[in-house]
Amino acid sequence: MMNLPSRPVPLQQAAPAGPPTVSSVVELNVGGEFYTTTLGTLRKLPGSKLAEMFSLSAKIFTDAKGRFFIDRPGTYFGPILDYLRCGQLPTQHIPEVYREAQFYAIKPLVKLLEDTPQIFGEQVARKQFLLRVPGYSENLELMVRLARAEALAARCSSVLVCAVRTEQDAAHCAESLRVLEAEKRLVVKFGPWKAAPVIRDLLDSVRMDIEAQGYQVAYDYCSKKTFLPRLVACEYFYTFLFTWW
Repeated sequence: MMNLPSRPVPLQQAAPAGPPTVSSVVELNVGGEFYTTTLGTLRKLPGSKLAEMFSLSAKIFTDAKGRFFIDRPGTYFGPILDYLRCGQLPTQHIPEVYREAQFYAIKPLVKLLEDTPQIFGEQVARKQFLLRVPGYSENLELMVRLARAEALAARCSSVLVCAVRTEQDAAHCAESLRVLEAEKRLVVKFGPWKAAPVIRDLLDSVRMDIEAQGYQVAYDYCSKKTFLPRLVACEYFYTFLFTWW
């Protein structure tokens, strides 16, 4: 059973042998994971949140055994310590370590991780593209709401998506959208956008971000028989299929 943190105490009161020095050994409880290190390691980067947390004037929580308590995921704190100790970069769980490095404001590690393929591709390439797609986050939420609304007593539910990359594409499918609206068919529309990625890249991103929320989803072109007879611009429409069980 994980020990619960007690009331916060000043750092200088927590060490039994007088005021702590940078060589003082400290025990940490980070989200139920236990670590041993020195104050010098924790204070290695002035201006970081760790250095601030373990400054002489700081007040932090301790658990029932007197270990300093940090309410963060303990699994990914080890790589933070390894970097502070010897400059070692993580080779696993890089997105999670990156998130923790941001929280602790370990700026040199954040910068190094941003140069890795995983973080560079996500933060610099994909997310910068999605910022140029109007209403992207709101559309994701709408898709999930629509899929959940149709999931009652069903194994699967589908959401109709319209994806247009350019203003010209948007004009081509405008009439189709009006027909669908008149027939009370709900459509989630993405685009147009001003960026290099194509429609397939957008659809892949939508799938990835929905899957990251824990849903099982796939997409495909809408077949002509799915549409109403008057709908002709079917090349802009896709079906996202949510599988519930």
